[in-house]
Amino acid sequence: MKIKRFLASDMRQAMRDVRAEQGADAVILSTRRLEEGIEIIAAVDYDESLMREAVRQSSPAPEASRPPVKEKDVVKETPKERMKDIAKDVAKEPIKETRVAAPPPPMPVPPSEIATLQPIVEQSVLETARMRTELGGLRQLLEQQLSSLAWNDMERRSPMRARVLRDMSRLGIDTDVARQLIDELPEHLNADQARYLPLGLLSRSLKVSGRRLADSGGVTALVGPTGVGKTTTIAKLAACAVMNHGPAKVALVSTDHYRIGAAAQLEHYGRLLGVRVYPAYDAAGLAQTLHLLRDHHTVLVDTAGVSGNDPRLQQQMDVLRDAGTHGTAKLRACLVLAANAQASALDESVRAYLPLQPSACIATKLDEAPSLGGVLSVLIRHRLPLDCTTDGQRVPEDISAADARVLVCRAAQTQRRLGPAAEDLDMAERFGLAVASL
Repeated sequence: MKIKRFLASDMRQAMRDVRAEQGADAVILSTRRLEEGIEIIAAVDYDESLMREAVRQSSPAPEASRPPVKEKDVVKETPKERMKDIAKDVAKEPIKETRVAAPPPPMPVPPSEIATLQPIVEQSVLETARMRTELGGLRQLLEQQLSSLAWNDMERRSPMRARVLRDMSRLGIDTDVARQLIDELPEHLNADQARYLPLGLLSRSLKVSGRRLADSGGVTALVGPTGVGKTTTIAKLAACAVMNHGPAKVALVSTDHYRIGAAAQLEHYGRLLGVRVYPAYDAAGLAQTLHLLRDHHTVLVDTAGVSGNDPRLQQQMDVLRDAGTHGTAKLRACLVLAANAQASALDESVRAYLPLQPSACIATKLDEAPSLGGVLSVLIRHRLPLDCTTDGQRVPEDISAADARVLVCRAAQTQRRLGPAAEDLDMAERFGLAVASL
């Protein structure tokens, strides 16, 4: 072990001297600040056991037990013993913490220099924005070119698959769902298979709960955004239950105290059907009401229409969860979706209500939807079972139990009324990158 003392004006210079002379493997044994500068004791080939032995032997012995030193006992020290003595001196030396002074605060920039630099900064910001715009345009152009090349190649290699994608596009099926259907098709398709097989795969991918309107009972709460037809759907379900079980076995519960006239509309339907309507304003009131109605065959709960970004949505979900937890009957949440809404709005509604774990879904306003592809894509993507569908305002005629084949055939009939297929540019934009990834 080689130990050496270094003295420099500051810590940085001292560390630089240690590294230059002893290398990166040097071990710092101690540091302290002196009047001349910073002192560092460093060693190479550091032996920890030797240092520990030196420190242990450096402990002073009591005067009474220390034997007198005789002249004949004094011998010449070997280099190894001299190294031990140096290690003892280093171990006795206190290690002082070195503190580096904080850098001085930056000097304020004069206003004249700020005024001079401001045009330069603004010009730099404009140049950066222009460069980002140009790069974004270049990326978009490259994506369009790649999409067009991939789509043209698919039309040349697999014309039947390209035809299926055109039909899915006319149906309004989203890109991810259409790609999922394409993956399930056989390798070689003829014209008849390309026409009918995708519709069969579409109906098979659509989940249906299988609940019959005549036999459906229990406690069901209809949830969903504003304007999807929850109250009218409740009136239709209540009318079906009254025709099969009588008005005494059916009850309606209103929790919508936000919208003006919501409770009055439900009470109007209740008077026409001979069914009593019960108000509930919070979780405790809803749980108590459901406990009173435990002997009824069908209890339908009308909730307030709340969008996905409304802060009241979490409050409404908490009320339904608490009522379902503390109530005697199990509460079944059913999500209502309007088929005439855009696919993105439908997907956002489903994602907003997924924490409530809806048991099923009801598709309304099928008669007002120009295309059924959006609601079909959302149901297939989120694997939501479909309870029933509505296609009009008549109570209770315009409601029917869900049938996947009937719904897909209706979507295909709507497709034939939409006119010619999409252009190649539109198909390349929708499916080009997906085809390239295949």
